[in-house]
Amino acid sequence: MNRQYAELVGPSPQRHFPHDGPGGPDGPGRLAPPPRTAGGVAARNVLVVENDQRAAETLLRGLIRQGYAARGVDTGAQALRGHRDADLILLDLDLPDLDGLEVCRAIRAISDTPIITVTARRSELDCVLGLQAGSDDYLVKPYGFRELLARMEAVMRRSHGRPATADTGRVITHAGLRIDVAARAATLHGEPLDLTRKEFDLLHLLALQPGTVLTRRQIMAQVWEDAWSPRGRTVDTHVGTLRGKLGSSTWIITVRGVGFRLGHP
Repeated sequence: MNRQYAELVGPSPQRHFPHDGPGGPDGPGRLAPPPRTAGGVAARNVLVVENDQRAAETLLRGLIRQGYAARGVDTGAQALRGHRDADLILLDLDLPDLDGLEVCRAIRAISDTPIITVTARRSELDCVLGLQAGSDDYLVKPYGFRELLARMEAVMRRSHGRPATADTGRVITHAGLRIDVAARAATLHGEPLDLTRKEFDLLHLLALQPGTVLTRRQIMAQVWEDAWSPRGRTVDTHVGTLRGKLGSSTWIITVRGVGFRLGHP
């Protein structure tokens, strides 16, 4: 195994990094350092979303040795719950509960956090779909650890200059509907809507992507933070009450066999 990499990740019964080709990271030279600030190395928060436990442990160990504050989750639902504190997300597409593309779209709808898709899906179509879902970069396994670090630094450098999405300060308007995210209040044609917490969260989620059909699983993962447990007609019931409070069934459109989207009454 490459000695520099061994020093990076420390002793392990696994003698090579699982995402590298034979022999570990290729070529001579130093491993790329993490992004730095004026005061030294910045402990960037990296969320690793990886279903393979051994791969995740090795990757986390390497990132921590490089100065990153890295943590891992192994399901899409956990990623949707835990992404808000991350400065960068490394996202595998093959997850046990949600497809990684769904997770990527859901995160990108509410956050500008940089996302690098790290996956074994290697076709051109897979890459295009990943980038269209909101990934900032797409890296195919197996890959070199130094390449990953370089891509992470490049993505964070590019994202550093773009304004962050201040979701809690947003006001969303749509055909007479006004949603004040910070105040957690919604009005329709100037009249306040008496919404429960989950009704507000559901309406907010739909309004963030007015032209997008959201599956029941996506809604369950983001509103109820649960993509696993069968919840019967929980989503349908809340959609029904929201339609009643909005005064028209055309406010929320059912796409049969898929999910729901915000409509135009």
